[in-house]
Amino acid sequence: MAIDADTLKTLVVRELRHLSDVRVLSQIRRLLVEPNAVLRNWDYGAPGQQFPCWIALADPKSNTAIAYCEYGFGPRAPWGLICLIPDDDGHSSMGMDSGWFSNFLDAYFESSVATNLPIWRVFKTHSDVRQPLNEEGAWEPTWEKVYELRKADPSSRYDCWHSIAYKSPKWEESEHE
Repeated sequence: MAIDADTLKTLVVRELRHLSDVRVLSQIRRLLVEPNAVLRNWDYGAPGQQFPCWIALADPKSNTAIAYCEYGFGPRAPWGLICLIPDDDGHSSMGMDSGWFSNFLDAYFESSVATNLPIWRVFKTHSDVRQPLNEEGAWEPTWEKVYELRKADPSSRYDCWHSIAYKSPKWEESEHE
């Protein structure tokens, strides 16, 4: 199925219905743009190969966008983090697989855009159980605490992440045919 601007907006709205944190919702809504397709280089194919990526969220301050692409890493991971402006050499790539996700919100939380919100916590993982160790805070101080804990206790696993609850609905073609 080919994507278009209206279908893309519907996908984003469906995901945002499963998110209740007003800070995150407010920031996302402020950065949503009218979906527009841009061609991006696919670095894993033939030289010069490009795919259309539909930008849904854009943050000019950080030169970051969240795009949807049915090709390349899609359909398994159609939501990706891309740069708005090509690099100094004029290269506008889709990037690496680590920047592509199965849903919009996962891409958002991995973006530099989300680091501006004080939603970050230190987690300790033991036996696959993640335990938050502090209240929410800013990105940089949270990472500083993670590094301190890793140094003081190298046998344990400490990470920075958020506690924002959300679930992403599965794409069901039958709903959109």
